[in-house]
Amino acid sequence: MTAFEALVEDRRHMCEYCGCQAVTAIDELTREHDLVVDLIADARTAHAAGDVETMAVIARRIAEVLGPHTEVEEHGLFPALADEFPEQIAGLEAEHRRVEAVLGEAADTTPADPGWPLRLLDALNLLRTHILKEQDGVFPAALAGLSTEDWEAVEAVRARAGTLLRAAGGQ
Repeated sequence: MTAFEALVEDRRHMCEYCGCQAVTAIDELTREHDLVVDLIADARTAHAAGDVETMAVIARRIAEVLGPHTEVEEHGLFPALADEFPEQIAGLEAEHRRVEAVLGEAADTTPADPGWPLRLLDALNLLRTHILKEQDGVFPAALAGLSTEDWEAVEAVRARAGTLLRAAGGQ
């Protein structure tokens, strides 16, 4: 187990301890994060092997997971926290845009730009850090501060956005 994998595992236990994962929306967002972290590792392996084509396939898969995930965060969870944490929420949304831009370069094909693989790795490093910010800050803050109506709004967005986890039988 790498140091990062150990850190992620520690975060899982911490989240289980604080009760975040008892909330369905947080549990699903966390499981999507876990899937993305696994895909980031796969992208790193592909990069080490010089396999840009596989990196592009993985980038598309990450984008597929993050599509509904980001919608739930930005249209359900973040609005409920934005009044209390405006700078943090704006920063997280800006990070979403940066990651989406690099992933989007591989939306239809493998990018021909020789600089893309390193841009992807940089974006994935940002994404990994971003995930920890959400799990260590946003999710516990949401658990502590959101009202029943806020959680109902989050669930309504999830119902509209869907999740690959439910479609894939809970991965």
